Amino acid sequence: MKRHKNLFPQIARFENLLLAAKKSQKGKKYRDNVLKFYYNLEPELLKLKTQLETKTYQPGEYRTFKIIDRKTRMISAAPYRDRIIHHALCNIIVPIFEKTFIHDSYANRINFGTHKALRRFTHILHLTRQSSKPCL
Repeated sequence: MKRHKNLFPQIARFENLLLAAKKSQKGKKYRDNVLKFYYNLEPELLKLKTQLETKTYQPGEYRTFKIIDRKTRMISAAPYRDRIIHHALCNIIVPIFEKTFIHDSYANRINFGTHKALRRFTHILHLTRQSSKPCL
């Protein structure tokens, strides 16, 4: 596997943090914490950039809550600032790692997932059963 040195400056770039903020906003645009962050977007992103560059960034406390959607689940949600950092990191490293995955790797990948994995499994199972039928 190819080595990638010094990705940190790319992660901390203002443009990357801005893109990450837009991605992390998806589906949460009108929540109070998101609106508050966006009200001071540029200063907030510059503050994050400085904290990353000076290595003083500290993740915040996760908020834990229960949802009931067919079954009860406990959810731990990162603070909005941390979600931006998560996206900023993924913006840089996902394209690097994506190239190294095998075709049938489905977990935590864009346009992959449980349903696609199940369809692929069913397809392979069907092919396997066809090839194992005796010829008469």
